Amino acid sequence: MAEFIKIYPENPNPKAIQRIIKVLKNGGLIIYPTDTVYGLGCDITNIKALEKIARIKGVKLEKSNFSFVCEDLSNLSDYVKQIDTTTFKILKRALPGPYTFILPGSKNLPNPFKKRKTVGIRVPDNSIALALVSALGNPIVSTSIRDDDDVLEYTTDPELIIEKWDKLVDVVIDGGYGDNEASTIVDLSEDEPIIVREGKGSLEIF
Repeated sequence: MAEFIKIYPENPNPKAIQRIIKVLKNGGLIIYPTDTVYGLGCDITNIKALEKIARIKGVKLEKSNFSFVCEDLSNLSDYVKQIDTTTFKILKRALPGPYTFILPGSKNLPNPFKKRKTVGIRVPDNSIALALVSALGNPIVSTSIRDDDDVLEYTTDPELIIEKWDKLVDVVIDGGYGDNEASTIVDLSEDEPIIVREGKGSLEIF
């Protein structure tokens, strides 16, 4: 049975955040709000938790397209090769915001992702998501709970999310209604930005 925890985005309760961090550090899975759709996430350093998410999504962990949700750009160098000034300026302009940026992966990637040439980085404009990553001290590996084929209500309403995910995760955070539009994915691993998927978020900044 998943724990259902209400957190108000205007002022995320530190005690509630710490309770969720404990779950993450123990290898638990959480569903949490972002600035787009609700995300399914775990601690990037916990291999068993990563494997659980891959199983739920029906993918091989090594081949998964999970994003790394970061608090800001300060720990980018842990996972991303050195980027040029132009790329950095784009990131600074767009983040925090509803974008996933594909960047060249570094040699320091956690073991399951070692063979990846690129990684997807997210810094969502959502106070609950950022409070979680800040308190955890490292990124949350995340994937959206949205079904690509279905625009279903349960992906936006936390009360319906817990009905569906109750037995699969440890915590569902109620941070209010989510969005039903996924992030815009931009590939910055080549010379020019390439829009991989148009979602929420203006393309004008590119």
